[in-house]
Amino acid sequence: MLSRFNEPETLKMARLGRALRERGIDVIDLSLGEPDFNTPLHIKEAAKKAIDENYSHYTPVPGFLETRKAVVEKLKRDNHLDYTTDQIVISTGAKQSIANVMLALLEPGKEIIIPRPYWVSYSEIAKVAGGEVVYLSTGAEQNYKITPEELEKAITPKTKLFIFSSPCNPSGAVYSKDELAGLAAIFEKHPDIYIISDEIYEYINYTSEGHQSIAQFDTIKDRVILVNGLSKGFAMTGWRIGYIAANTEICKACEKIQGQFTSGTNAIAQRATITALTDPLDATYEMVKQFEVRKKRVMELIREFPFMDCTEPKGAFYIFPEVSKYFGMKNGDTYINDSTDLCMYLLNEAHVSSVAGTAFGAPGNIRFSFANNLPNIEEAFKRMKAQLEKLS
Repeated sequence: MLSRFNEPETLKMARLGRALRERGIDVIDLSLGEPDFNTPLHIKEAAKKAIDENYSHYTPVPGFLETRKAVVEKLKRDNHLDYTTDQIVISTGAKQSIANVMLALLEPGKEIIIPRPYWVSYSEIAKVAGGEVVYLSTGAEQNYKITPEELEKAITPKTKLFIFSSPCNPSGAVYSKDELAGLAAIFEKHPDIYIISDEIYEYINYTSEGHQSIAQFDTIKDRVILVNGLSKGFAMTGWRIGYIAANTEICKACEKIQGQFTSGTNAIAQRATITALTDPLDATYEMVKQFEVRKKRVMELIREFPFMDCTEPKGAFYIFPEVSKYFGMKNGDTYINDSTDLCMYLLNEAHVSSVAGTAFGAPGNIRFSFANNLPNIEEAFKRMKAQLEKLS
């Protein structure tokens, strides 16, 4: 079983960076997708209150009723989507939410379509669930988004599931309402296919249209599994809160699976979640403003690298430049054969951690996170520029 999937490359690079730090080396982390902001005070106060009120016992497997009500309210307020509490399951992070769904729907002989580039764990979780992965490649020329025609060509009688993220990790691509409508029209013709819509970066959106969910199309809503969580939009990565919104049959299946793995999600984190989702989003919007400032600066800095081509992200907090022009270059005895080599070169020589595009199904790219403060970002790009100029 273990030979069927790999360690997440994002976690691997973070681990290698920590190893260098333990040797006293100053490593700037542009690898992990973790906001450098602290959890807002009002959310932390809600957690403290929950401790004082003795929320220290086992929780219902699908989540506290009040937490699920908060998700229902949030989906109505922010997304104009109608769900009931029995259509919500709270999990220990959005990753567990995705795993629950894939374990419920995939089995040997069933296919899942995953557009490239994709978040590193999609393909690996699908393999754990026994599914066969069908990749659908995209490129910078189409802003890393698939077309309805490409989707239709990828569908076979064995297709059971489709998963994508918008905003996308790693590319920052954001699907518009019209683009989602085009995909929904294809799914209308294939009623046996379920759609996982990963919306974890929902609030980190730089488009004028704002976030759009494929669950808004009533003709396919019953087959959409909306996945979200609090890690990115609320700077709550360590709280481990994710959730799905889906039809009751899917939710019951996920509840059954989760009941055998972790049972109910942390009580304190769930009580804080109620406050996070129902209070005003001022802290979230302020954080996004800072991300937008960083994005602008990162795009200026990346243009100084002559052999990197980069589309501007419309959401999330990553840039995903195409770096294949560096392949075949060297510095002394160090050869750059692929994006993994380039990442290791930047880590060992510039002491900046990044993630190779191979992990995302795009071997010609590298992902840099700008979920770090501006002084660190500018220092990181200064170091990288100096080391990249040594390649020839």
